[in-house]
Amino acid sequence: MTTISPASTASSDQAMWGRILTLHAQVEHQLTQVLQRKHGIGLSEFRALECLVQAKDGELRMQELADKIGLGQSSVTRLVGRLFSAGFAVRDLCPDDKRGVYAVITDDGRQRYADARGTYSEVLSAALNTAGGTPELAGTVQALRSAL
Repeated sequence: MTTISPASTASSDQAMWGRILTLHAQVEHQLTQVLQRKHGIGLSEFRALECLVQAKDGELRMQELADKIGLGQSSVTRLVGRLFSAGFAVRDLCPDDKRGVYAVITDDGRQRYADARGTYSEVLSAALNTAGGTPELAGTVQALRSAL
């Protein structure tokens, strides 16, 4: 019976994580560029709109939105400020807790998300296909796709 040493596992985990981070950075870079150029929104704005579209009544508390897209409270406040300025979202106070603030998607925000969603899907698939064609990331892309 073969045993794997903790040091060997840690080294292999680090290598795997490094490949995932490289893949993530490459894909996010491409998504960011195309969403900005074609739809005038950044990747964080797209993800926020996606969360709001999927949320019940099209609204989320700011902290819940921050958790869903992986941002801190101050970053999500700035993000929602950009969505508000663009007319894609409004802020609403929580009726039960006046300190609670909701981000609420507008019709314009729904439309911008709908317009950008196809672009996002196309660029994501193309970026993964490109990365999957490189020797250093082919196995990572294949493993991630087969995990679904």
